[in-house]
Amino acid sequence: MYSIEKKEIERFIIKSYRKELWKKFLKAINDFNLIEEGDKILVAISGGKDSILLAKMFEELKKHSIFKFDVCYVSMDPGFTKDNREKLEELCKFLGIDLQIFETDIFEVAEKLAGDYPCYMCARMRRGALYGKAKELGCNKVALGHHMNDVVETTLMNMLYAGTFKTMRPILDSQNFDGLKLIRPMYYIREDDIKRWLKRSDLKALDCACSVTKKRSGNIRYEIKDLVAKLMETNNMAERNILNSAMNINLDSCISWEIDGKKFLLGKEIQE
Repeated sequence: MYSIEKKEIERFIIKSYRKELWKKFLKAINDFNLIEEGDKILVAISGGKDSILLAKMFEELKKHSIFKFDVCYVSMDPGFTKDNREKLEELCKFLGIDLQIFETDIFEVAEKLAGDYPCYMCARMRRGALYGKAKELGCNKVALGHHMNDVVETTLMNMLYAGTFKTMRPILDSQNFDGLKLIRPMYYIREDDIKRWLKRSDLKALDCACSVTKKRSGNIRYEIKDLVAKLMETNNMAERNILNSAMNINLDSCISWEIDGKKFLLGKEIQE
């Protein structure tokens, strides 16, 4: 079924796409101190291209790292079809990923609670389920496969549709699970480079398997993707500059902001 051997697919990560994938993976880990000695990390696998690459890069890191840490590869079944569940299991078996799967009814519950727009509810429930599993397995970190384009698109979505400047952080503490952190080691990696690796590897990753995606052909995130693509036609630094904007905030030029629950207007704390 697979035309390329597993070892060759792994070599693509650290050789053929070293600059685009492997070096950027290591840079994010080093820049943001995402992994430390003694960590036990749950690597969340959805079966999509991003999480599959994330899992393989963690395997390579385990082989070459100068410090010790543990990893467990976990997939949450939110209500996959039988076909998608089998595809995920087969893919991970071929790639040598020691996958644990636990079942939930999140797709069903999210649609009941949120009606036609369950995506936000679904994402929150999935995150909570992963955190709970991480605690059960004794993990102190959860790694997700969000890449640079996810960060860029989320930043623009918040600006254009929510009127706020919020972005995805490369590392953050869980609000509801003490001692647990979420990390995003693919923070600097472009989605197009992930697609190139997947195509070169001749792998068939799962698309989003939720029923909402099957019912509707577009959403706001697709509009933002198109907008970014249009910007890149005339400014090939557009993606990178949007990413960097969250690292170069000058509060002297801002009108208002919030820190640790405290709100400020023109530098003065607002008393509510």
